[in-house]
Amino acid sequence: MDERAKPTSPNTDPRSGFNRASRTFYSLRPPLHLPPPHAAVSAATYVFSVRRKSTFPDYSTAYIDAATGRRLSSGEFIHRVETLAANLTAVFKLSKGDTALILSPNLIQVPILHFALLSAGVVVTPANPLSTRYELTRVFTIAKPAILFTVTSVAEKTREFNVKTILLDSSEFDSLTHTPSNPPSGLGMQVTQSDVALILFSSGTTGMVKGVELTHRNLTAIASLTNANPLDREHPSVTLVTVPFFHVFGFLINFRAVMTADTVVVLERFSLTAMLGAVERLRVTHVTVAPALVVAVTKGSVTDGYDLGSLEGIVCGGALLAKETAIAFKSKFPNVCIIQGYGLTESAVTRTTPEEANRVGTVGRLIPNVEAKIVNPKTGEAMFPGEPGELWIRGPYVMKGYAGDPEATSATLVNGWLRTGDLCYFDNEGYLYVIDRLKELIKYKGYQVAPAELEELLLSHPEIGDAAVIPYPDELAGQIPMAFVVRQPQSSLTAAEIMDFVAKRVTPYKKIRRVAFIDSIPKNAAGKILRKDLRKVALSRL
Repeated sequence: MDERAKPTSPNTDPRSGFNRASRTFYSLRPPLHLPPPHAAVSAATYVFSVRRKSTFPDYSTAYIDAATGRRLSSGEFIHRVETLAANLTAVFKLSKGDTALILSPNLIQVPILHFALLSAGVVVTPANPLSTRYELTRVFTIAKPAILFTVTSVAEKTREFNVKTILLDSSEFDSLTHTPSNPPSGLGMQVTQSDVALILFSSGTTGMVKGVELTHRNLTAIASLTNANPLDREHPSVTLVTVPFFHVFGFLINFRAVMTADTVVVLERFSLTAMLGAVERLRVTHVTVAPALVVAVTKGSVTDGYDLGSLEGIVCGGALLAKETAIAFKSKFPNVCIIQGYGLTESAVTRTTPEEANRVGTVGRLIPNVEAKIVNPKTGEAMFPGEPGELWIRGPYVMKGYAGDPEATSATLVNGWLRTGDLCYFDNEGYLYVIDRLKELIKYKGYQVAPAELEELLLSHPEIGDAAVIPYPDELAGQIPMAFVVRQPQSSLTAAEIMDFVAKRVTPYKKIRRVAFIDSIPKNAAGKILRKDLRKVALSRL
């Protein structure tokens, strides 16, 4: 942390964490005590060391396959991880610094593999199993994997890359997790906190897909967040993961659940009915969701007939949750807490605590050990509370860089600060509000219009199931806001009625000026709207 302006400095506001001298926001949370940056401790070793101190026994359930009912105890999970790690080094000669590519849907085998690879110092590189051959070419180019782990249904499209392949849904993999190599093998070179642990694929703050390098220290810091705020529970939480394990959100939920001895419910193929059925049948206490799923359960009667009384909270991330959606959810499920957080693949940033869960609209306060600035994107000047600008952050969660892309790394990391590319502001109590992506702001006659604000308004209409707003080129205005709308079943809502609905609630320059109806809004695995796809649709249609 910057020695020139500590949170306890007289210049630092104890309500917001803002230091007027440095114009920097500091976390109001108690600081974490992490291993030294170059300590010989892998993230997996750290997590298991904390897990062994848990009051929950080794026979408590670690994973449940929602479809088959198969269960894996915490003790068996750790045993399989350790056996697989030894076999990866002894049988396949993998060593520290090698990269393993994983192309798989959500399976119980995946977290076993993640922890085994981390234990051995092999860089974990998960990617979307639905990637096309064209997309996989870039993935293989960035990752340069020494080995590939996938499933039978995906294996065919990876053959041309000529990489040693292990099928997760095979007896071979199962044997590798429970039959030790003979003679037993050590894990080779020591893994340190500064070593790269994980490469996740992201578009970054701009441009093409990039490989985000996260170190063992990054993962240790994120795991420590949970350790710093342990929940006093008689029984483990039961968390159903709806987000993919290859996404940072899904990966980290798994990672932290192992440390806290939570039970994770795995859905290989997601459907709303499968999720609701699993919550009822397995007495799920928490569900990880993207905002689109929150919208789905708040409208209509989809949850009717399901006993969701075990549900204590939802953990929402991956994209912005509209204020109106949060209010509608709390109205329908008053006893269910909404925990929100904000981050990028490149770093964790904020989260709300259960005590702050009723604050709608905010993504919470800075997590421990984080510093932040709000920077005017035009002048580079650091701003004050209440003033919007680009969010810059610094701390132990920030990525090492983009794999094999020094230009993109230097453009995003500036003197230790990560430029997020998001337009945000802090209020006078240190709560962060995300307005929109800087690159996605619509420029209407010199005014800046945030698509997220208009989407939130559209979603408040009872006849709108989903919506997205994009810039549409206009000769006079430069760009105009255009809405893609998914109507509720049986709705006959017209474009004129939608434009009128918005016009009555916003200043003139923010008005929706074009509307197109669509069956579904294209989104990525984390629930983020694929605006590039919609812009192509708009131009081809209109």
